[in-house]
Amino acid sequence: MLGYEQFAIELLKLKPGLAQELDARRSSPLHLASLKGHVGIVKALLLTNPDMCFAYDRDGKNPLHVAAMMGRIDALKESVRVRPDAAHALVNRGETILHLCVQYCQFETLKLLLETVDFHDLINSKDKNGNTILHLAVADKQLRKRDMRDIEMEHSLRRAGASVVREENTPPVFAHHDMPNRSLFQQPVCICSHTNLPKYAWKNSLKHQDDWLERKRSALMVVASLIATMAFQVGISPPEKALAENSNTADIGNSPHGSHDAQYYLTIIYTYLKKHPRFYMVNTTSFIASLSIIFLLMSGLPIKGRAFMWILMVMTWIAITAIALTYAVSVILLTPSAQEDSTRNVLGITVFIWICQITLLLLGHTLRLIVKMMKVVIRPFRVRRKLSDSSLL
Repeated sequence: MLGYEQFAIELLKLKPGLAQELDARRSSPLHLASLKGHVGIVKALLLTNPDMCFAYDRDGKNPLHVAAMMGRIDALKESVRVRPDAAHALVNRGETILHLCVQYCQFETLKLLLETVDFHDLINSKDKNGNTILHLAVADKQLRKRDMRDIEMEHSLRRAGASVVREENTPPVFAHHDMPNRSLFQQPVCICSHTNLPKYAWKNSLKHQDDWLERKRSALMVVASLIATMAFQVGISPPEKALAENSNTADIGNSPHGSHDAQYYLTIIYTYLKKHPRFYMVNTTSFIASLSIIFLLMSGLPIKGRAFMWILMVMTWIAITAIALTYAVSVILLTPSAQEDSTRNVLGITVFIWICQITLLLLGHTLRLIVKMMKVVIRPFRVRRKLSDSSLL
């Protein structure tokens, strides 16, 4: 594992039986040397006991499988040179070494094996799920961006005689629970979702998106409810100082026996609105925005897109900003005249910082939206160019 080549060679000279020892994962020294790509140690182990190429670990893989998965081309060359038949061995799930190369995106390793080993009988073999090598390659390109290596891999497999045909009733490629327990070396290099078919990959992707949307819906509902409650409370209970001033101007005589009926309170509110229109303007904005969010979330509409959720988030920002301005106006109304200037200065600085923060958020999200739109527009041209380049090959 540590790559002490000379030390390992001397140990093998003194005790050749060490080449057959297995660890807790049933991995032989040749497995570990192939895993790390220590070519010198691989050569020494092959000279000591070449039949260890056929040794299987706990996951049913021999050293050649391990080297292929990890892209250790030099170590794989030595093992294939000594025991080429070991490359034809199958893994527990019926996979060939070529299946592993495709799953772990090891194009150079796949190319080496196709050039040095005769896989005529195995090129179209299927695993336990009925997937051929080319079928895995096609499935993988549908799960992630396709680059020139994918195209070259597909062409190499087709030149070698690979077929994508699969039985109709055969279940698709692996799901997560189908994968064997990972051993020390089972770390995929660039594979996405273990090369699930689009049907299962999209199902998992939609599940994660639904979870994200549900969390956002819950958070927006809580925030909107709180803002609506605050705005409603402020609306029916305006600042006491202004309320007292306005109550003096109200026509109390219209109320029989001095009782405070509905007309009395409507007169107070109307007078207050005339005197402080900005206060009620921002408060009503926050109240209506929060109610709109609650209404849309409870309307039963299929709110499944991130764009729609982004609109709701913008409405939430508006409601939060409006309730903050309501607080600022209330503080100004309740501040004594002697301290009004200092209060206005503090609130002015606070509002300026808040506006800067909102502006940065809007700019950031706008830039993200522009970048996504540019990718959507540019992607077809890139695909056409890659396909045209691949046709020339």
